[in-house]
Amino acid sequence: MLPEIKGLNEECGIFGVFGHQDAAQLTYYGLHSLQHRGQEGTGIVVSDGQKLTGVKGEGLVSEIFTADAMKELEGSAAIGHVRYATAGGGGYENVQPLLFHSQTGSLALAHNGNLVNANSLKYQLESQGSIFQTSSDTEVLAHLVRRSGYPQLKDRVKNALSMLKGAYAYLIMTETELMVALDPHGLRPLSLGCLGDAYVVASETCAFDVIGAEYIRDIMPGELLIINENGLTSERFSISTTKAICTMEYIYFSRPDSNIQGINVHTARKNMGKQLAVEAPFEADVVTGVPDSSISAAIGYAEATGIPYEMGLIKNRYVGRTFIQPSQSLREQGVKMKLSAVRGVVEGKRVVMVDDSIVRGTTSRRIVNLLKEAGATEVHVVISSPPIKNPCFYGIDTSTKEELIASDKSVEQIRELIGADSLTFISVEGMMKALGQEGTNGYCLGCFTGNYPTEIYPDTLQYYYQK
Repeated sequence: MLPEIKGLNEECGIFGVFGHQDAAQLTYYGLHSLQHRGQEGTGIVVSDGQKLTGVKGEGLVSEIFTADAMKELEGSAAIGHVRYATAGGGGYENVQPLLFHSQTGSLALAHNGNLVNANSLKYQLESQGSIFQTSSDTEVLAHLVRRSGYPQLKDRVKNALSMLKGAYAYLIMTETELMVALDPHGLRPLSLGCLGDAYVVASETCAFDVIGAEYIRDIMPGELLIINENGLTSERFSISTTKAICTMEYIYFSRPDSNIQGINVHTARKNMGKQLAVEAPFEADVVTGVPDSSISAAIGYAEATGIPYEMGLIKNRYVGRTFIQPSQSLREQGVKMKLSAVRGVVEGKRVVMVDDSIVRGTTSRRIVNLLKEAGATEVHVVISSPPIKNPCFYGIDTSTKEELIASDKSVEQIRELIGADSLTFISVEGMMKALGQEGTNGYCLGCFTGNYPTEIYPDTLQYYYQK
């Protein structure tokens, strides 16, 4: 029996702006462009130079930031967040940015990633008197900053960041400045841009395009940017850095119109499709991609093979978080509410179905069934990522190892379970070639190879490998 439908989910996206009179409005549009990175909660905190004010809630950007809510957010600096809950679970209290007030000033935090030593740090901090208000790993940084003995805030922040392990892209805002930090491995994407005299920061460059900002550069691993009325300065909180950007950002999570480390995501995915055509050539009549993240790879496969690309699968745009649950008798066919096979395209045809990943296998099985029910004579499944055999500890919800179908099954066994006529995953070498790389240096492939760029703490392992 295969697990229930559940795909990959990114933890969150962050956006910040400093020095613009419409900071909250820009952040709204920036978060809207990052909505694909998290749909469970969102928030914005603004500074008017004297105080921090925040609005947040569980829901989509367009649901939380009504006209009345936006009137509360006046200031020339802002940070925002969209969230998918992994570490700490859901709930209003975990929606970010987190906002803290004290007699010496206020602090707001927005975080993309996952700390692998969060529990160890929490035990240590609680033994010293800290009381946590959330179950999110993000809050750890605020306590570490507060307990640091350095007189200047930037030094307290650098000291606190040096204690963290795992993936973290942080936006840290006070009444008068914005700090930007990326972990020593750069596991999550984070870019710097400008809009006139204002600076903007975002998880993906697509957010710059929507507000008309100009891309400047990527934030470097181990870097701390400090932005205030005096401009921008760059410092290091870690000199021991080894770049390891998450490869799933290119394969699945980021928008096709984003650029990560100078590589356009659509182009990377298209190249993966072309590489799959080399590794898995088939005699077929039609190539189709599973909407949306697999379309680019499918186009690349079709171009390389000369097999026509067709829209053999259509996504229902109106199935959202609040869609009424189907009756028990229809639940097994739930995928039909999100995807439909186009009979006029696939009937009587040999179909190459391109998808970005197989996590638990249930969705793949049901999509193959959709195509065959619509009359496809053969369905050859090609996947633009290697088999996901291991959990991600850095902010992607790949659940426990036992739920990953590739963790204990061969490619042939997976093929049988999903009902495909053939199944091919791109090779690790082929994936790196599609990214224009020789070797794997500079990239995290932990979910594919089991080789992680950081130490994984025992309490974290216990959660992800639970039986």
